[in-house]
Amino acid sequence: MSDHPKISIISTVYNTGPYLRPAVESILAQTFNDFELLLVDDGSHDGSAEVCDALAGQDARIRVFHQPNGGPAHARNTGLDNADVITAGIVQPGVRLAACAADCIDAEGRRIEGRSVTIRQPGVRDAQELLLEAFQTGSFYGPLSWNKLFDARLFREKGIHYDETMLFGDDASVLHRVFEGERCNCLTDV
Repeated sequence: MSDHPKISIISTVYNTGPYLRPAVESILAQTFNDFELLLVDDGSHDGSAEVCDALAGQDARIRVFHQPNGGPAHARNTGLDNADVITAGIVQPGVRLAACAADCIDAEGRRIEGRSVTIRQPGVRDAQELLLEAFQTGSFYGPLSWNKLFDARLFREKGIHYDETMLFGDDASVLHRVFEGERCNCLTDV
């Protein structure tokens, strides 16, 4: 890992039980490895905190933050506040965010047919179009945070944090502001 990784991956952790280790191992197994993984333990009481610490002891790319339970938005904000700033453009010049498709899987890791996150028109697009497309097609491609790669400066320059009063759907409280005036490289890759 370099002193300043190109990507900070933020993963919130709350009582994730048997899913935490496989999820982290999947992230660590990526072919691109110039990243840091920020595990934000949001007051877990099922042993997840200890798993986070053990994983960090095995891989220098992992940094762990423990905090009292404050909800998913608070955990995301902790990750954002501690992420390294990406120094290069994301995939395309002048583009500060990218998004990807996703498959839904069951508890055994098998793809669920007919349940996926897709984009109608890939390529570099006005980011705010992604929110409009959600209303037009019902696609969750645009209004999710977890399928995006953000230049952290988008949040810092615009003074944006997730709304910690929201216990779910907190993506909706910020993405319209993050997307304003931005372009997104929309990928069909899962």
